Amino acid sequence: MAATNKEPYQQAYYPPRPTGFTIAMRKFLPWQLVRFAVINVKMIRLMRNSHG
Repeated sequence: MAATNKEPYQQAYYPPRPTGFTIAMRKFLPWQLVRFAVINVKMIRLMRNSHG
């Protein structure tokens, strides 16, 4: 399957850049800890259900 809009130096060729808010949230340690906890809870719940 051939990709479309892959001509170099056209706007569609470049990936989207994250916004300032996205970059700030990636660097914000309390938010990273919350996301880490949520992902771990999901994994623990998944493991508990699969071993049941």
